[in-house]
Amino acid sequence: MRRLGSVQQKIPCVFLTEVRNEPSRKRDCQQFQVVATESVNPAALESDVHCAAATEKIDGTCCYVTTYRGEPYLWARLDRKPTKQADKRFKKYQYSQKTCKGFVWNVDEDFREVPESWIAAHRVQHENGHPVPDEHGHTPGWVPVDHTNKQYCWHASVVNYDAGVALVLKTHREDEGLLEIVSVPLADLMEQTLELIGTNVNGNPYGLGSKKHPVHVLVPHGVLRIRNPPPVEFQQLYSWFQERQEGRVEGIVWHCDDGTLVKLIHDGVRLLDCDLHLVVFIHHLLHLVHRLYINKN
Repeated sequence: MRRLGSVQQKIPCVFLTEVRNEPSRKRDCQQFQVVATESVNPAALESDVHCAAATEKIDGTCCYVTTYRGEPYLWARLDRKPTKQADKRFKKYQYSQKTCKGFVWNVDEDFREVPESWIAAHRVQHENGHPVPDEHGHTPGWVPVDHTNKQYCWHASVVNYDAGVALVLKTHREDEGLLEIVSVPLADLMEQTLELIGTNVNGNPYGLGSKKHPVHVLVPHGVLRIRNPPPVEFQQLYSWFQERQEGRVEGIVWHCDDGTLVKLIHDGVRLLDCDLHLVVFIHHLLHLVHRLYINKN
């Protein structure tokens, strides 16, 4: 199986979108929302989305494995965000113009400071040495996950830098219908993006672990293929999300052969196809792996 696309940028919708004068269901203070139309995004058509690999969109937080201080390292997603004043100006423009295009940022003054170790994501454009946000005001980037930083303690719980490994959820080698948790060398994950899921991430939509026994694991992007996905057509996708058991997912990400990624998010019930036995297994595996590391070192 070929390695699928790396998530370095905000993934566009597989359909064209429009701004509606309705209160956002996601942001309390936003008096408009961006919704999908029934027209397929021309960029998706150009990349032959109808032949793309359809995968489950995982509801977690994005991570990246690349070098830090000469060693393979886990990095957490950290977008360079606008200041409150600049963001207010941007949203006012978006609301009045019904589009983000044409808004001009002051890259020297409109954005908050980021840690010195922060790096911009791949394909982020630069002007005069400064990263430039995309049309949505996003400047995606990464910061290394350090065990001393409490902000990223759950990221740190899935890696052991001394042993050079990470805990990863993958499809079973002999049966793609089964999932397994494996200890994977960080070197084997180099330049891949993954999703961190678990007890303390995004409200734990998959019900992993508990407050007393938190469970977290990394899921490589594109690893959960959707079997017999619906065609890229609005009504058929809507019906699939609403009526089919396999449609009870966060959304679909299509990985096109040219590396282009497009997505469609479902606002309904989200369910990872696993059971409580897997959760208990993960909990015991975590303790076993840490004991092995301690004994080895």
